[in-house]
Amino acid sequence: MLVSVLTACSGGAGTPGTDEGASGSKTFKLWLGWSATVNNDSMVQKYWREKEPGINVQLESTQGDAMTQLNLKLNTGGFEDAAIFSRGDVVTNAMIRSKSVLPLEQYFDMPDKYPSLAAIPKVYLDKMKDADGHIWSIPTWFDQDPADPWPGWASLGWFVRSDVLEKVGMTKDDLKTIEGVEKYLKLAAGQKDASGKNLLPLSFMSDANDENVVLSTFGVTVSSAGGVIPVEKKGNDYEFIYDNPQYKAAYQWMNKLYRENLLDPEAITDKKERYKEKNKTGRVAMNVGGFFNMDASLWETLDGPTEPAWFYDVIPYPTVPGAPHVGANQIINPYPANDVYINKNTKNLEAILSFFDYTLQQKPEQQQVANEGPAGVFWDWVDQPLGKWTYTDAKYKELHDSGDSAKKASTTPELYATSSYSNKWYPWWNYGVTDPKGRLKTIEFTESIGKMGGARVAEDYDMVKAKPGGLWEKYLPELENVRKEYKAKLIMAKDEAGFEQAWTEFQGALEKRAHWSELKNEWHEELQAQASK
Repeated sequence: MLVSVLTACSGGAGTPGTDEGASGSKTFKLWLGWSATVNNDSMVQKYWREKEPGINVQLESTQGDAMTQLNLKLNTGGFEDAAIFSRGDVVTNAMIRSKSVLPLEQYFDMPDKYPSLAAIPKVYLDKMKDADGHIWSIPTWFDQDPADPWPGWASLGWFVRSDVLEKVGMTKDDLKTIEGVEKYLKLAAGQKDASGKNLLPLSFMSDANDENVVLSTFGVTVSSAGGVIPVEKKGNDYEFIYDNPQYKAAYQWMNKLYRENLLDPEAITDKKERYKEKNKTGRVAMNVGGFFNMDASLWETLDGPTEPAWFYDVIPYPTVPGAPHVGANQIINPYPANDVYINKNTKNLEAILSFFDYTLQQKPEQQQVANEGPAGVFWDWVDQPLGKWTYTDAKYKELHDSGDSAKKASTTPELYATSSYSNKWYPWWNYGVTDPKGRLKTIEFTESIGKMGGARVAEDYDMVKAKPGGLWEKYLPELENVRKEYKAKLIMAKDEAGFEQAWTEFQGALEKRAHWSELKNEWHEELQAQASK
């Protein structure tokens, strides 16, 4: 019956390792480079098998450390058909060294046979070529338009309690400058919470590095795209995070607030649960940092103004003298996050290529299709394509949302990572269930923050890695220790003289303990080496 349902697709690719029988194969095994609950008879896999693309995908997941499992598998005969792993030099080098994987460059140049593979942006494919022009994997989970990438779940910003703002006679327009923020904090300090205690004017969770948003507001780039250190290009040179004069200015401002009792004195020491409790009970008038650290569930579970968290609102980054633009705190990397490797001896090459040509269709909704099946099967549009959507299959929704991993696995293997994504439409910002109303606040927050200037596209200098056995590998842990130690000393200095002393000590510790100048020299060497590749 299965054979009769699965009608024949195009012929074999004529590649060594396949034969005439292989060309008509409709089944292959996909090894996942991550842990997962596997049910190879899930509802989505049944659809793939019986409808489109007519392929029977059988999954196997790694358990425990993926790199250990990879080495073990490659040393004991390798995977049978295909493997998908998160992109990384270690994985790529291990696959190529094993001499067990198939070079795939020819399949990206067959638009009649594999249109989706041919449509992968060339900028991604070109960077994947080795010295001989070979491409050893199918890239997945990339932005369909590298020139206009999806900003992701931007969550780093400034959040004000609109009820407190109203009580002190100010509006969001009054908070456009850092001076306006200070005015609000001074007025908010005189307001009371439900228990009669004075509000904490400003708070953040330093344990999660929330103060990075203040640094970003002052024009300091605080993020990278997997590189060893945040860096910003200035003309023909590069400015490292600790060398930016605005880094010091940002900490001077936080220290000023601390000394004027406008900053929560426990911001440096608070842990997650304590910080969330303050936000839940309405102790804080303004937060800066990540809203997931504040705890988005505080407002997502509300359907109206019944608790303080309902009144949280996001505001644009306030302008600061000496900071012409917001420093990057979210580096958008549109490049592929995953790679699919194919065993050179697979008997199922056509099935593998056909499946990924299906999942990599250049459609804004394709990650939703790869994850939950196409529209009209288990879910559908509420009103129009690329609008809101909801689940339409009651059984699918019940099992999917049960909270039981085995039940969820019976619906879908969640292989959105085999597809790509687009800035034109994102599924979970368009889920049609709006009850309770509070859950929409998170979507509104993240969409707004993504447009506030803290996000930018990754550049080569954002991705400079540590050289194996080099100075960054040796001293990066100590550099982080120095940063953590002195951020606390800078924020909590007792007076301006104490701040200057802490700053001088910080500069000395960077050199003596973390070998700062040597690290920067090696960084420049690695950037040049990276460019030469």
